[in-house]
Amino acid sequence: MEDNVAPQAATAVVCYFDPTCPFAWVTSRWLLEVERLQPIDLRFRIMSLSVLNEHRELEPWYREFNDRAWGPARVCAAAEALHGNAVLRDLYTALGSRIHGARNKDYDVVITESLDELGLPASLAKAAHTDAFDGPLRAGHQAGQEAVGEEAGTPVVTMDGAGFFGPVLTSIPEGEEAIRLFQAARTLAGMDAFAELKRGRGALDLR
Repeated sequence: MEDNVAPQAATAVVCYFDPTCPFAWVTSRWLLEVERLQPIDLRFRIMSLSVLNEHRELEPWYREFNDRAWGPARVCAAAEALHGNAVLRDLYTALGSRIHGARNKDYDVVITESLDELGLPASLAKAAHTDAFDGPLRAGHQAGQEAVGEEAGTPVVTMDGAGFFGPVLTSIPEGEEAIRLFQAARTLAGMDAFAELKRGRGALDLR
């Protein structure tokens, strides 16, 4: 007897990231692990901690972090505007591998090396020090905020259109653990009554 049950559509997932945020990096690598193990429709979009916090009173160290975070985010926004959304996946990986994996905080060097690695125009690096692409950057950021329904940091994830802040992870789940977390997050995302789940953070592992 033939099985006429239609296959379930792959979950549509959007990961909104700031390239300088270590927690967004961990979450994005988890989603890539899920994508490796099961069909999902995974896309990346830019958001910005610099935009989120530009008018806030912050501790000096965090103000410095946010002021410097403009550069990589602006380059991502410029690359997407000029070369399409698909470029963000590999550009984020190139930037993040250097910022978080190699712990290189010289963003000008990181940007130059990342563009060269991907064969993207070196001129995109100029966007780091200009507001020429702040319009698209702010638009992407606002889309992430609207997906959550209130102000939220990074990462923001949507699953089949339901958006939430997080999940915030301190290490990258792999294998079956990655799938279990994804299934749990998808279940919660599909519940209109679900609003928040949080606990204290452990040490951050960016391996």
